[in-house]
Amino acid sequence: MTNRKIFVLSVCLILISGFVFKTWAQGPEPAKKYTISGKVIDDELGVPLEYATVSIVNVNDPNDINGGVTNAEGAFAIEVQNGTYNIAVEFISYETKNFNNRTINSDLDLGTIKLGLGSENLDEVVVQAETTQVDVRLDKKIYNIGKDLTTAGGTVSDALNNVPSVSVDVEGGISLRGNENVRILINGKPSAMAGFGDSNVLSQLPASAIERVEVITSPSARYDAEGTAGILNIILRKKETLGFNGSLNLQTGYPANGGISANLNYRTEKYNLFATTGYRYDESPGNANFDTRYFDVQQDAFLDSIQYTENSEDRDYDRIRRNFNTNLGMEYYITDMSSITGSVFYRKGNDDDLTTNISDYFLNGSPQIGTTRYEKETEDEDSYQIALNYINKFDNNGHQLTADFQYESDQEEQGSFINEPVRYNNTDSLGVNIPREQTSTIEDQKQYLIQADYVRPIGEESQFEAGYRGEFENTLTDYKLFQENADGTLVLNENQTNIFDYTENVQAVYSQYGSKFGEFSFLLGLRLENTNLKGNITSALTEAELQDIYSFEIDTEFDNNYLGLFPTVNLIYELGEDENITLGYNRRINRPRGWFINPFPSRSSRNNVFQGNPNLRPAFSNAFDLGYLKKWDKLTLTSSVYYQHETDAFSRIQERVNITVANPSFGEAGEPEYVNQEVIRSIPFNLATNDRMGGEIGFLYNPNDWLRLNGSFNYFRFELDGQFNGTDYSQKNTSYFGRFSSKVSLPWKIDWQTNAFYRGPSDDVQGTQDGILSIDVALSKEVLKDKATVSINARDLLNSRKRSQQITTDDFYQESEFQWRQRQINLSFIYRFNQQKKRNERRGGEDNMMDEDGEGF
Repeated sequence: MTNRKIFVLSVCLILISGFVFKTWAQGPEPAKKYTISGKVIDDELGVPLEYATVSIVNVNDPNDINGGVTNAEGAFAIEVQNGTYNIAVEFISYETKNFNNRTINSDLDLGTIKLGLGSENLDEVVVQAETTQVDVRLDKKIYNIGKDLTTAGGTVSDALNNVPSVSVDVEGGISLRGNENVRILINGKPSAMAGFGDSNVLSQLPASAIERVEVITSPSARYDAEGTAGILNIILRKKETLGFNGSLNLQTGYPANGGISANLNYRTEKYNLFATTGYRYDESPGNANFDTRYFDVQQDAFLDSIQYTENSEDRDYDRIRRNFNTNLGMEYYITDMSSITGSVFYRKGNDDDLTTNISDYFLNGSPQIGTTRYEKETEDEDSYQIALNYINKFDNNGHQLTADFQYESDQEEQGSFINEPVRYNNTDSLGVNIPREQTSTIEDQKQYLIQADYVRPIGEESQFEAGYRGEFENTLTDYKLFQENADGTLVLNENQTNIFDYTENVQAVYSQYGSKFGEFSFLLGLRLENTNLKGNITSALTEAELQDIYSFEIDTEFDNNYLGLFPTVNLIYELGEDENITLGYNRRINRPRGWFINPFPSRSSRNNVFQGNPNLRPAFSNAFDLGYLKKWDKLTLTSSVYYQHETDAFSRIQERVNITVANPSFGEAGEPEYVNQEVIRSIPFNLATNDRMGGEIGFLYNPNDWLRLNGSFNYFRFELDGQFNGTDYSQKNTSYFGRFSSKVSLPWKIDWQTNAFYRGPSDDVQGTQDGILSIDVALSKEVLKDKATVSINARDLLNSRKRSQQITTDDFYQESEFQWRQRQINLSFIYRFNQQKKRNERRGGEDNMMDEDGEGF
């Protein structure tokens, strides 16, 4: 979208905002009428039903018809004159609630009205709630995770991999519709629980903590503009039922893992205490291999200048993860209309990893020399988050103000010791020695969040909203590399040692206005964001020396500001009670994370390294999404087509370059001599453009009481245009992925579930990737008078979840295969106390009353 178009749209929205404020200021004319009010929620999900229809018909005069729709919180307030009325509350594909012959001579509050899916008896509703359900809103799709057996005892990453449109790769990376530039939120806000944007942290949190997942492919102006693919908002559980209740979860499995977690809640009329605490131990073996064939003869300075044309690496990863996390909080009800919530989240991690890398070198097929590289790595991490939320409701019609403050801290210490003995030598050279290495990394992250949101309903079918959000984040990374000298002493390698100080500050204001005209609803918004990215690299090397070493210009101190307007448009048209069409447009930004910017290469291999690029710029995108929803009695069909145009999009390439390393030979003073070593470097860079288009279709089908089926298929095409270091990386490609899930209820309260996922092969910037198939199976049984559940599951049953790719450049050809986690078998036991199984556990274990963004948690 051009700047001119953005300006025109901005002016229009400002005029709308002015009109809204004028209307608000004038206010409606006072009338001597009585108000019928209430709140409508989904009986299974416990979430508000926006745009539910309320019809009010005068019993004595059928032509006297009144009514309205609910707002974003499911609330309604309709004025009528005194009389006797029949009241009906309806929502697409839900059962209708009737309140007949109500005499109105004063205000009438109908309270919370729960609508269930249109079923003939409660048992059918109970069964349907066990599988994933979808609720379509103007700017999002809400998926209730349901009673997913394949993730029992699993993690948040495991649960996300079963959500339509979402895929989690073998390294834990999360993508939406095949696009990795997705923003992860916890309860509507960035959180230490999501690891400051590092999605690997989600593999340490239990899946049982999730209430629902909001897939937001066309975010409204309310949300941060980060993430060109969209937003995944993970809503965690929080009980609202009175008294003391909770659950205990035990799990064990192979490869060796075990865990215990508890969800506890105590609620009175004045306050609500809640806690989720757990400990996990996990042994997660993995493996990888890299076979690289060079088109000319190579030399390795470490290996006494051995010449070779082929290098083969076989890696085994033995990882031990120990993780404790707890979330404690209290919500205090100041008045009937206001409350304050405080929570503290703490995570303690301790990891021990051993990577064994067997390397063999060949010259025209003849073996030359081989090494076995052992890297022992330890990691200690402490994270905590303090959050405060205040909400004040001015009335029961959705007029409210919320304010949030959040502080997060993450401290991580990593240390590794690398030893690489030579296994054999077929040359005449003697005394080949590879110096030992030791690394130390200390990372300190701090983040502050300040947010305020104001919502003002206007009349019965319109709403205005405005707010401010400020996020202030700093990351300090202190990296040291020590290498062995001729005396066997580890000395500091000043060329690789560095301190990287990175700051990202984002401030934003927004406003949006939504309304409904008959069957047509719209939500228009505009967000103004300022992004400030600052970095400082402290190193013994000058900018000129860094440029010589890394083959591109490097600014060791930068301070960049980006000011942008981000308009959003979301439309929905109801074709009938069970059918609608949605259309969305939004502009988004993707900011580079710190590890993508740090220019000092990793040390996991001497031949294959990753290096950040401090010259990366944020990427911007304009996206359109057209969706269709149709519901029948037992089938729900969702579909959409989408298009995205992205500028300065991130991509990653591999190239052969020289980096400075310590030579095995040393001077008399014991100081290392530095020489150039050729390696294959993986580095991110900015493309000129990335055009992505595609379509997806999904279904939820419950043919009878004992069988539930759901599936989705996503097909997309992208066209890349850009170059780096004088090489053109433009490319066109298509790919697809699909998933299918079935759940069968067997006799004796036994359930059987199967999940299958397949991602098709694709062309990358420099090569191809093979398809990936993954199948999960699970069985569960209710025990102890339905107070407990025992389940067993096998993840990646065929042990086939591996990434295989081929890369071709002008200098080399490489084949590789990577498996982050091997097949796992888990056994879990969940015990529930003081919970009503039929009405609470069957809907996912909770009677959740959080608003749509998870505010108040």
